[in-house]
Amino acid sequence: MRYKIAVATSDGVNVDLHFGSARSFDIYTVDDTDFLKIETRDVPTSDDQVLSSTNNVGGETGCGTNNGNGCNSGCGTGCGSKNGCDNGGKSEAVESLSDCRCVVCKKIGRNILKQFERKAISVFDIEMPIKEALEKIVAYYYKIDERKLKFKNQEE
Repeated sequence: MRYKIAVATSDGVNVDLHFGSARSFDIYTVDDTDFLKIETRDVPTSDDQVLSSTNNVGGETGCGTNNGNGCNSGCGTGCGSKNGCDNGGKSEAVESLSDCRCVVCKKIGRNILKQFERKAISVFDIEMPIKEALEKIVAYYYKIDERKLKFKNQEE
């Protein structure tokens, strides 16, 4: 079974970025137990999603800002958008990764996580080398897919 995995990384070696801080995702394709990086996908942004740098705390866009409607974005966790609050609207970043089976990042906000869950996309929030993370995730999915196949064959 062939599928894609999106990874939030700053250096192409480690899973080290929060979902909301990632400006792009490395996309890997998986075929059985082999994986290969196929592209780096930029996160789509719109002018209304990007918060002013005057609200910047600690060097990350959207950290500690409040848009006036009671929504505090925290560092990249957002309330539905990549870099801040949009009253729980859909994230363009989530939409851009909708062809992936899972997303791997250091941390992810609860509202973005819910958007992925609605699309049946798994999210793994871990911090480790990409190669090690992908080996574990690919082995996990391989076991699940083999069990599904075995169960399907038993029903026939």
